[in-house]
Formats: sequence, structure tokens, C-alpha cells
Amino acid sequence: MVYAKEIYKGKFIPRNPSKYLGNPTSVTYRSSYELKFMNWCDLNSSVIGWNSEEIVIPYRSPIDNKVHRYFVDFYMEVKDANSSKKCYLIEVKPKRFTRAPPAGKRKTKRYLQEIANYAVNEAKWKSAKSFCKKQGMEFRIVTEKELGI
Repeated sequence: MVYAKEIYKGKFIPRNPSKYLGNPTSVTYRSSYELKFMNWCDLNSSVIGWNSEEIVIPYRSPIDNKVHRYFVDFYMEVKDANSSKKCYLIEVKPKRFTRAPPAGKRKTKRYLQEIANYAVNEAKWKSAKSFCKKQGMEFRIVTEKELGI
């Protein structure tokens, strides 16, 4: 039986494997949003190189106060209008996960889980922004809006 969560997971085979900064035979997408972004990176002429889940950043979880590892969705090198290289770390997320969930009348288990997930995401993104600043890179969150979905 195939569950709904498993439908959008799979192997991505780049059409331009020389652009992939890593092993182009082991690229995995975990959502339809990631698949769309991978296709964009692979086919966009401004993208010099890219990879998926190759950069790991430590972050402290607000849930257990322990240090965990954040596997950033994408690293991307882009040639800008001046033909200079700009580097990005990209997190691909549905827009609803980039904001705190709205408080309901009751604090349900689901609401508490969503608050916890949001807090962990915020900690990851704070660490990623700090990492990028030190490395001269930029951190971006890409949602369905940027993907045109």
C-alpha cells in the first residue's frame, strides 16, 4: 500500500549532471516542491551548480535544548547579472510552515505539535542565517509562491 506521504518521494535524475555538486546518481526529493525546485536548478542557465542535503548545520533545539544537525534542502551557486557568483542555502517549505500556527480556542495535540515544529524550524533557520553570514552566502526560504504553485 502506498501512503500519501510517500507519493512525492523519489530519485531525481539530473538532465545536466555536471551542474550537480555531488553524486548525481543519488539525488532524492522528499516533496513535490523539492522536485519542482530541483528541475528549476537543473534547467536554469543562471544556476552554475547545486546540490541537495549536502550541507549540515548544527542548531540547538528549543524542545530539548540539545544540539541537532540541520540538513539544509539545497545549496546553489548562481551567476548574477554582473556575471559574478552568488551562493545560497535554500529551504523549501509550504508557506503555512513558515509562520506560527494560529491559536485556536483549544490547545489541541495538533496545535501543540505545530507550535513545536515551528519553533524547531525557527532555530534551524536562525543557525542557517548565521552560517551564511559567516560564509558570505544568503539563506532563503522558498515557498509555493516562489515556485509558482
